[in-house]
Amino acid sequence: MESVILFLEDLSRNNNKAWFDANKGRYLAARAKFEQLAGELIAGIRRFDGTIGRLAPADCLFRIYRDVRFSKDKSPYKNTMSLYINRGGKKSGYSGYYFQVGAGEKRSLVAIGDYWYPPEVLRVLREDIEMGGGDFRRILEAVDRRLYLDGERTLRRVPAGFPKDSPDAEFFKYKVFCLCYEPDHRFLTSPHLAKKLTEIFATTKPFVDYVNRAVEYCREEKSDIL
Repeated sequence: MESVILFLEDLSRNNNKAWFDANKGRYLAARAKFEQLAGELIAGIRRFDGTIGRLAPADCLFRIYRDVRFSKDKSPYKNTMSLYINRGGKKSGYSGYYFQVGAGEKRSLVAIGDYWYPPEVLRVLREDIEMGGGDFRRILEAVDRRLYLDGERTLRRVPAGFPKDSPDAEFFKYKVFCLCYEPDHRFLTSPHLAKKLTEIFATTKPFVDYVNRAVEYCREEKSDIL
């Protein structure tokens, strides 16, 4: 992954079309390296999570080209390479397993879950946690110890309809449910990166199942109405 990191670091300092075109070969080599990693991760994850199905790397990789139409930052390229392995592919709306290598102001990241949930999914998740008798806490206790539940976007107060005195009250405030870990350079450049990532992801399978159960329930409920 060293060559990918070096390319992204150079790109972060030269984020313009002329430089990118002159270094297109480096980009293609870095993307091929990342695509190979995606294939290894898909195979590894499928061994413990069969719900992802027969994904191809193309179903999981994100484009390096930025959509600048509504952004003040007109830099044409992302300073990251990233992938998201989940049921139905990266645009399916199901939670899954994310990995990002970043440079410049963009951090490298391991993440499990999702960064946006429809209001109805959030409601069901909160209800499941409330009625679960601590099962969500037990799921979190079993994940890799380097992971933390991202609390950057939370409500100030427990939402109406949920008990403020519950031992799970803090979870009711969450607007996203995503486990995160920011790997260091040594982790990223390990010759066994795919294995290390797969081992982390494997500990989070119950968490992914828990969240996707709410997603599936809401989709079935909406289908019944239609």
